[in-house]
Amino acid sequence: MTAARGGLLCPITMGLCLQSLFLLLLVLLGSCLHPATAFSKGCYPSEEEGLKTFRCSNAQLTEVPRDIPNDTNKLYLDFNQIPFLPRDAFRDLPLLLELDLSHNAVSRIESGAFQGLAEHLHSLDLSSNRLVSVSKDAFSNLKAKVNLSNNPWLCDCRLQELIRAVELAADSSRGIVCDSSPQEEHVGKAFLQVMADTDLCNVYKKTTDIAMLVTMFGWFAMVISYLVYYVRQNQEDARRHLEYLKSLPSKQRRSEESSTISTVV
Repeated sequence: MTAARGGLLCPITMGLCLQSLFLLLLVLLGSCLHPATAFSKGCYPSEEEGLKTFRCSNAQLTEVPRDIPNDTNKLYLDFNQIPFLPRDAFRDLPLLLELDLSHNAVSRIESGAFQGLAEHLHSLDLSSNRLVSVSKDAFSNLKAKVNLSNNPWLCDCRLQELIRAVELAADSSRGIVCDSSPQEEHVGKAFLQVMADTDLCNVYKKTTDIAMLVTMFGWFAMVISYLVYYVRQNQEDARRHLEYLKSLPSKQRRSEESSTISTVV
């Protein structure tokens, strides 16, 4: 009877041991995998057309996430509230091919924000943001086709330099419209049309040259005015001195004249 009980307990004990071991393995496996999948809220990785994709669309982000897998090929950060792209924002993404930052609140791009992407990036979407003025240096060495449409651009020499420095995405140029401009007649017009009619950098240079000429003329006029005043003042003093000398008796006058001559000598 005892032997029968022992034979019955052995399989039960072994089953419990195996079950405990299996549960332990699951816990260990889960603890190993958890850090790799702890992405920002609303972000998730996927594979599209054989390319590793990371989507954070409409995730209420206010900055570029720091947990983007470094082997990402396509990155979607559209429809968020990102206001600023700092230097080296995408430095750890050497294999990135496409970057979508459309429909955000980007108003400032620091020089070097896209540093490290020049090698592979071929598409950059910055449409529907709050860009007013951006230095061409922010896109230095970038070979990607850039979409800059639907932003409140200030149409001036700086924008002209930027447009000439980047390659615009197909059919996006019509969406680059002057929201403001030093020349009122340019407001509301497509910027490429404005560029075709006016060299804004040359206009700026002419305006600067005119301002410098006006300033120089002002200083010249002040110097001439001072010289005229100085000469007239001396003439008046000389005339008074001559009248004073004429009013003196002849002997005293000669003495005064001699004294004046001696002083002059």
